Amino acid sequence: MSKKTNYSYIGVSFIVLLFGIYFVPKIIDRVSNEDVVRDESRSEDINLNPKKRPGNLSDLHFIELNGVRKKVPEFSFTDQNGKTVSNKDYEGKVYVLEFFFTTCPSICPKMNANMVEIQNTFPNEKNFGIASFSITPDTDTPEVLKAYADRNGITNPNWHLMTGDHDKIYKLANDGFYLYTAKDESADGGFEHSGNFALIDKNGFIRSRSDTQGSPIIYYNGIISEKEKVDEEGMEQQITMLKEDIAKLLKE
Repeated sequence: MSKKTNYSYIGVSFIVLLFGIYFVPKIIDRVSNEDVVRDESRSEDINLNPKKRPGNLSDLHFIELNGVRKKVPEFSFTDQNGKTVSNKDYEGKVYVLEFFFTTCPSICPKMNANMVEIQNTFPNEKNFGIASFSITPDTDTPEVLKAYADRNGITNPNWHLMTGDHDKIYKLANDGFYLYTAKDESADGGFEHSGNFALIDKNGFIRSRSDTQGSPIIYYNGIISEKEKVDEEGMEQQITMLKEDIAKLLKE
């Protein structure tokens, strides 16, 4: 074997040694911090393979559907001031989203009392907002929504109570967020709908914290007040959690 060949082997060995000393620990560190994402099988169901973001961002989950982070669908409706409001108006803002109607005799008063409490927790935060969509848009006109806002202490200029095309609102609820909404003559007020709140980050992605098993809760129970630990069905109060998570996203 020639001296030239020996020098080549020595050079290669030296490079491998340097790689092992310098780069391998960094790769291991990146994997442990989830900067390097493994190719895992994806669930076809919503939420089931979320990833937490590294760096200085919060530990709140992204919600995934078929391997894609779930983002707020595009929408455009009229608010209580008669202005056209779209998802683009919420860009750069953290906001909470709900579906309700002004004549709801059951869960909506509880939901919006909680939402007002959330509003009042961030009184001077210009990057916080709320999106409330009426599921009875034919009767919840801008004028009706304005009176409802005044009556219930809704003061945040980024809290838009929206009305518009019936089918588009129902599609947004049922297909866009999987927050069940339907006309039901047997239900109080003639309609059935979810009492959950969705939390949206500044980039329009749905976010949530983990449950005790480490899985995302997806949505926050908007019915139980902070004075209650659980409701009559044993469901956990999550308004305090939601406030904490809004604060986290505002810092991202």
